[in-house]
Amino acid sequence: MGLRLFFITGYAWKVWRRNLDAFLKTYRVNFLPPFIEPLLYLLALGFGLGTYIEAVDGIPYVRFIAPALISISVMFSAFYECTYSSFVRMYYQKTFDAIIATPISIEEVIAGEILWGATRSLIYASLMLPVLIAFGVVDLPASLLVIPFAFLAGLLFASIAMCFTAITPSIDALNYPSYLFITPMFLFSGTFFPLTILPLPIQYLALGFLPLTHVVGVNRSITLTQFSPMIYVHLGWIAVVTAIFFAIAIRLMRRRLIV
Repeated sequence: MGLRLFFITGYAWKVWRRNLDAFLKTYRVNFLPPFIEPLLYLLALGFGLGTYIEAVDGIPYVRFIAPALISISVMFSAFYECTYSSFVRMYYQKTFDAIIATPISIEEVIAGEILWGATRSLIYASLMLPVLIAFGVVDLPASLLVIPFAFLAGLLFASIAMCFTAITPSIDALNYPSYLFITPMFLFSGTFFPLTILPLPIQYLALGFLPLTHVVGVNRSITLTQFSPMIYVHLGWIAVVTAIFFAIAIRLMRRRLIV
């Protein structure tokens, strides 16, 4: 398995390019949500609910949730691209079968899918950031680091998503990881309130097993220009877990696609 991963070549980027071309054909629909979504959240939570909240750890509430909004978008875009969209390409459109009939290997197809999921995260973060900048809720120039970091975070969520795609018997069953994995992260990863107000066991659970916790931690440090040694813990956790799930995803998908 290690040798197969080592020999993944530039063909993976051809799979990535195929998905990019398909994405650009409907760019108007794809580019609209990243503009609308942060606007709604900022108005409803930041400037609506936020008027009743003085501050969180000395930070205005609207500035507290701004990095969380980017993190959530990064998670959603990569995860759903590599679950529902990848499942459709694999099972219904038979795109994977067609690509594998060429010199491109299974490993390269899955690597290309994961890279594309990460790219979706980068695109969404790049579209959301100007909205947050316009409202003055993030710091410059540090917040520009959100864009390259979105690709790394996208690799994490895309790799995890591809593992679920590999073991899911039907597209309807993808609702389970959506409700049981994504929704808890959405709520309990330090997104809309600090982790410190939760019971200690839930704090440890969030730090140990919820990827969004670490992504929010990094983005909050970047957008607020509040760097501390904890950011290295977050980045290290993300890097290690991404590498593990990337390898697992390729192995599981290989088992599924080779009968």
